[in-house]
Amino acid sequence: MHERASARESARESERERASARERACERERVRESARERARERARESERESEHARERARERARERQSERARERARERASAREREQARVVSERARERARESERERERARVWESERESARKRESERESARERASERARESLRESKRARERESERDSEHARERESERASARETERARERASERQSEREREQARERARDRESKR
Repeated sequence: MHERASARESARESERERASARERACERERVRESARERARERARESERESEHARERARERARERQSERARERARERASAREREQARVVSERARERARESERERERARVWESERESARKRESERESARERASERARESLRESKRARERESERDSEHARERESERASARETERARERASERQSEREREQARERARDRESKR
C-alpha cells in the first residue's frame, strides 16, 4: 500500500514536471513570437522611412524640373523682348529714312518751282532751318534710343540679378535638404545601434 501511494505521488510529480515544461515551452514561444513581431515592426518602419526618403527625392526632382521650365520660359520671353525691340528700332530707322527722302523730294520740288534769286535764297534759308530741325530731331531720337538702350540694359541686369538670386535660393534649399537627409540617416543609424544594443 505504501508503495502504491509512493508510485502515485511519483506519477503526480512527473505530471507536474511535464506541465511545468509545457509552460516553459509556451513562454519561450511567446518570447520568440514577440521578438518576431518586433522585427516585423522594425522592417515596416524601415520601409516607411525609405518611402518617405524616395518621396522627398521625387519632390526635389519635380522642383528642379519646374525651375528648369521656368528658366526656359524666362529665356524665351527675353528672346521675344529682344526681337521686338529690334523690330521696333528697325521700323523707326525706316520711318526716319522715308521722312528724309520725303523732305529731299520736297526740297527738289521747291527748287524746281522757284526761279527768282531772292525767293530761291529765302527758300534755301528755310530749307536750312528745316534741315537743322531735322538734325536736332535726329539727335533727340538718338538720345532717346540711348536712354531706351540704357533702360533695357538696366532691366537685363535686374533680370540677371533675379536669376542669380533664384539659383542661390535653390542651392540653399538643396543644401538644407542634404543636411536634413544626413540628420535622418544619422537618426536611423542611432536607432539601429539602439536596437543592436538591446539585442
